[in-house]
Amino acid sequence: QVQLVESGGGLVQAGGSLRLSCAASGTIFKIHAMGWYRQAPGKQRELVAVINSGGSTNYADSVKGRFTISRDNAKSTVYLQMNSLKPEDTAAYYCSALILGNNYWGQGTQVTVSS
Repeated sequence: QVQLVESGGGLVQAGGSLRLSCAASGTIFKIHAMGWYRQAPGKQRELVAVINSGGSTNYADSVKGRFTISRDNAKSTVYLQMNSLKPEDTAAYYCSALILGNNYWGQGTQVTVSS
């Protein structure tokens, strides 16, 4: 069984920074990809950033230049460094991992950016 545990969310003023972490635990043979999604109240969940097994990354246009996704393979952990935060970044952020053909989700961590 695989579990994803997220941390790092909180309340921050516009222009500030947060670093989200997501640690995968359980029986893990290979993580093919990990990513971050976000969902604001009343809105659809959207992709924020992904990183695959080869280290390639993709970002939503709205966060390019501000957010950076990275991983620590030894710790099965993915990070999302968020800089220059804007109120529109406010959402619940969810970690996702593709492992052995199955997609797993974390419980979400709230990020609130005040104006």
